[in-house]
Amino acid sequence: MNRTASNRDADRAGVRTRTVVIALAVDVVIVVAFAAAGRASHDSEVLAGLWQTAWPFLAGLAAGWLATRGWRAPLAPIRTGAGVWAVTVIGGMLLRAASGQGTAVPFIVVASLTLLVLLVGWRAVAAAVRRLRAR
Repeated sequence: MNRTASNRDADRAGVRTRTVVIALAVDVVIVVAFAAAGRASHDSEVLAGLWQTAWPFLAGLAAGWLATRGWRAPLAPIRTGAGVWAVTVIGGMLLRAASGQGTAVPFIVVASLTLLVLLVGWRAVAAAVRRLRAR
């Protein structure tokens, strides 16, 4: 491999690493914002209990990234987004139940739909933008 090809490969690896880091960061921000919004909607002290509310879903998010191998296709709405969403919700709810936090059916429905729209939705928008730019 010549020096120019090696530089291109290194540049692509840098872009790829940056994409993975940004995608994971967006997911983390979404989960924390979801937890903060939930606390705020129930007149709870947002910052004081944010970690308690967010940690089960953050753990689920981490498991989702591992289960889907999200780093391989971080922007894929179905391959990564849907899997990350499902594991985040299921894992988050199981951890909430195990830690004595609420898992009422309306909460499960709202959390599932909200995280579906956000975790899959941003990837769908990113995919659409990439397709438009490729034209």
